[in-house]
Amino acid sequence: MGLSCVKTPVIAIVGPTGIGKSSIAQRLAQQQGVGVLSADSMQVYQGMDIGTAKLSQVERLVPHLGLDLAKPSESYSAAEYQSYAKGIIESEAAAKGGVPPVVCGGTGLYLRAALDDFTFAGVDAEDMQQQEKVRAKYEEMHEHIGSEKLHELLASHDPKAAAEIHPNNVRRVIRAFELWETGRSYSEVKQAFKQRKSYYPTMWIGLTCERDQLYERINQRVDVMMEQGLLSEVEGLLNQGYREALTAQQAIGYKELVPVLEGQVELDYAVAAIKQASRRYAKRQLSWFRSDPRIQWVSTDDRSEPEILQFVVEATELAEHGAYCPIIRV
Repeated sequence: MGLSCVKTPVIAIVGPTGIGKSSIAQRLAQQQGVGVLSADSMQVYQGMDIGTAKLSQVERLVPHLGLDLAKPSESYSAAEYQSYAKGIIESEAAAKGGVPPVVCGGTGLYLRAALDDFTFAGVDAEDMQQQEKVRAKYEEMHEHIGSEKLHELLASHDPKAAAEIHPNNVRRVIRAFELWETGRSYSEVKQAFKQRKSYYPTMWIGLTCERDQLYERINQRVDVMMEQGLLSEVEGLLNQGYREALTAQQAIGYKELVPVLEGQVELDYAVAAIKQASRRYAKRQLSWFRSDPRIQWVSTDDRSEPEILQFVVEATELAEHGAYCPIIRV
C-alpha cells in the first residue's frame, strides 16, 4: 500500500437489504463530520431512486457520495466503481484531516472493490477505454441475439465461465467476455477474489436480525416504496426509453413492474414477486457477508437506533486503538 491520506480506519456498515444500514451510517458520519460513500450497485444509476432505497434529499443529514453516477442504459462495472471509490476515500480523507467517509452498502463486490487490495484483471486505468469498447461490442451483440445465444457463445470460448454464470446475468456474461479478450479466465479471477487483503485499515460492522423479522421489514419496505410511487418511477424510466436497458432488466422492483405497465400481470402479483425477490436477495447477501471473518456483527433485534449506534461507536473507538474485538456475535 502506497502513501494514503487515510489516517483513521474506514468504517464500513454492511448487511442485508432492509436492515437499516443507511440510517446508522449517516448518523455515525454526522458524529464524525464526514460523508457517506454508498457501496450499492443499483444506487449508482440516475432516476432509480425509490426502488433502490436512496435517501431523499430531505432525509440526508450529511453528503452522500457514490449515487447517480450513470444512466440506467449504461453499464457501470465494479472496476469503474473501484477507481471512483478509492479516489473519493482519499480526497475526502485529505479534506477531513485524515478521516475517511463512512462506507455503507449491501453489494459485497462493491465493498471489496472499495476497501480491499486487489485489481480487476484487464481493467487497469490505461486500458479502460479499450474495455469500454469491448463491453459495447458485446452489449450490442446481446441486443441482436439475446441472452441465451450470448451465453452459448461464451460457452464456446470459456466453458468454465459459462458453467458458473446464469444466462440471464448478462452483465456478468459480458464481463467474462472482457476477461476472455484479455487472455484471462473468469474462473481464475473469481478464485483470486476469494483471498481477502485490506487496502485500508477497515472496521467492518455487519447489521443483522432474526430472519423472520428481517423478512417482515423487507415486506413493509416494499409496501412503502409502492406508496412512495415506485410504479410511477418505473413508468418514467420506460417513457425515457429505458425498456431494454441492462440495468432495468436486473434491478429488483423494476423488472417486476414493467409487465404491469405493459398489461401482462396484475399489480398485486408483481408486488408479491418484488417481496419474494428482495427476501431471496437478502439471503444471498447474508451468505456473502457471513463468509467474511472480518465482519463484526451487531444484532438489531429489540434495540433502538440510538442503542445500535452506540454499539457501533464503541467498536470504532476500539478500532482507532487497534483493538478489533467482536461486539455481538450472532
